[in-house]
Amino acid sequence: MSRGALDPAAEQAIAWMVRLRSGRADARQEARFERWLAQDSANLQAWEQLQRGMGGHYEVARRAPQVLRDTLLQPQMRRRDVLRGLGGLTLLGGALWLGAHSDSARMLTADLRTGTGERRTVTLVDGSRLSLNAGTSLDIEFSANQRLLRLYQGALVIQVAPDATRPLLVRTEQGDARALGTRFLVEQLDGATRVVVLEHSVRASVPAGAWLDLAAGQAAVLRGARVELASDSQQYRADWLEGRLSVLDEPLQAVIDALRPYRPGLMRVDPEVRNLRVQGVFPLGDSERALAALEDTMPIRVRRYGSWLTLIESR
Repeated sequence: MSRGALDPAAEQAIAWMVRLRSGRADARQEARFERWLAQDSANLQAWEQLQRGMGGHYEVARRAPQVLRDTLLQPQMRRRDVLRGLGGLTLLGGALWLGAHSDSARMLTADLRTGTGERRTVTLVDGSRLSLNAGTSLDIEFSANQRLLRLYQGALVIQVAPDATRPLLVRTEQGDARALGTRFLVEQLDGATRVVVLEHSVRASVPAGAWLDLAAGQAAVLRGARVELASDSQQYRADWLEGRLSVLDEPLQAVIDALRPYRPGLMRVDPEVRNLRVQGVFPLGDSERALAALEDTMPIRVRRYGSWLTLIESR
C-alpha cells in the first residue's frame, strides 16, 4: 500500500496553499499560481475543494501583497511533512475530498480507528485484548483459518488469546508479526514497521521471505526486504498505554512525530533542528506542556498559529 497516494492536483493544491501562506510569496510566485490554476480545470477544482475543506482558515487573497508577513514556513518544505500534518487536521471533518479510494479514505473507514488524543482498548471476539494509540486505524479479518489485523497507521498493543488452530497476525505495509499466546506492540512508521515483544515471542517477517523470531524484550524493524534486530530493549515504546512518551536518545523529528496524533493541525520541524537528540519523558495528554519542556531544554523555538499550525525552529 502506498501511503499518501493523493491525486496530483490535490498534492499541488496543498503545496500552493503552504507557499502562499508562507509570507514569502511575491508577484512572480502569485503569477505562477495563477498559471497553475488556469492549466487544468482539475487544478481549480482541487484548490476550491481544499478551501472548502479548511473552512476558510486557509483562504488566500490572491495578488494581495500582505499574506501573513510573519514567516510561517521555511522555503525548503517537504511534501511529506505537509501531507502528514494535513492528515491530522480536524478541520477536514468528514469531507473526504482526498478521494474515496485514497489511503486517507481507507484509514477513516477502517473497522477500528482512534482520533486526535484518543486511546482505546477493546476486547476482540476471540478474547484478545487490543489497545490502540491515538491516530491509529486498522481492519479486522477473522476467518476459520486465521486472525488477521491490518494496521494502516498508528500503533497497537495486543494481548493475544490462545488459539492453536488460528494464528494471529498483525499485517502492515512492510510485513507481518505473528504470535500465539503473547503480548506485543506493532507500530507503523514512515516506510517501516516496528515490532516490540512485551511477553513470550513473535515471528516478524517481510514479503521477500526474511524472518526473525523475537523473544520477550526484543524488538525489530521491518524495512524493505530486511528484518533488522534492535540492539537494545524497546519495551518503553509501549509507555503510551500509560499516557507517557518515553524518549531515549531519539531525534527531535521522531519525538514530534510521536506527538502528532495528540495535537490537531499541522506540525513542522525546521530541517536545522530535526536531528537534535532528545531524552526524557513527556506527557501525551498535554502536548503544550511537552512542547514547552522541549523548548526549555533545547535550542529551539515553538511558534503556534492557532490550532492549525505549529512550527519548531532553531532559536
